[in-house]
Amino acid sequence: MDLYGDALNILKETSRTFYIPIIKLPLGLQEAVASAYLCLRAIDEIEDHPELDNFTKAKLLRTISLTLQAGCDGFAIDAFYKGFHSHEHLLPEVSLRIREWAILAPATIAPRIWDATAAMADRMAYWAQNDWKIRSESDLDRYTFGVAGAVGLMLSDLWAWYDGTQTNRIHAIGFGRGLQAVNIIRNHTEDLVRGVDFFPEGWSAEDLHHYARRNLTLADAYISALPPGPALDFCQIPLTLAYGTLDALANGKSKLSRSDVLALLEQFTNTSK
Repeated sequence: MDLYGDALNILKETSRTFYIPIIKLPLGLQEAVASAYLCLRAIDEIEDHPELDNFTKAKLLRTISLTLQAGCDGFAIDAFYKGFHSHEHLLPEVSLRIREWAILAPATIAPRIWDATAAMADRMAYWAQNDWKIRSESDLDRYTFGVAGAVGLMLSDLWAWYDGTQTNRIHAIGFGRGLQAVNIIRNHTEDLVRGVDFFPEGWSAEDLHHYARRNLTLADAYISALPPGPALDFCQIPLTLAYGTLDALANGKSKLSRSDVLALLEQFTNTSK
């Protein structure tokens, strides 16, 4: 199987939510966004891994960052392998194959994806070493910028690279932060079980809901300014699901049901690819 076909299969296994908007993108941009998603998912799986201690997570993440920073066209076959040595049996396939995801994107934009992934891996390593201590709203802002707001900025760069689409970068940060805040609320109970609490000290679920909606308002502004085209088509889907998830959580559900997701996505999946 060709690498990109294999990548799409891994993408579908790891996130049906993002699989749908990615496969709707035009070729070229599709490979770039798929590369970015899989690289970021690779390091996210390390950050959230239930069996790795924080020191090991930080070490693995910093190794990935340094490898990407030393990157050149193609990367050496064993570029990442040495860093994973002795942990291969624990890491998921999407993490172990990060070299392949890194070389998926067109060469004219791939280094931007390496840069974003390297920077995020460093930030994740910092938070792992500090036990994800979120004491204040400023801490929460730093965390949500590091792992999501910066993704909004990278996406803006991908849109500009592909067809010159220009975006408001402050709104791009809000787009990423808002989606991450929804994930934090949805996963709060699960995170507590593994000893991690992303809620600032003294914050309730209602406080986090307000934080999420405040940032999703920026996401609305981000999307409303996008012209018709692939960037708009892509961004509408995760934003729609984020609002749907917030509404479900506010109504006492633990998450969106599969039927809820399908109902929300129906308006997009019926459009031409």
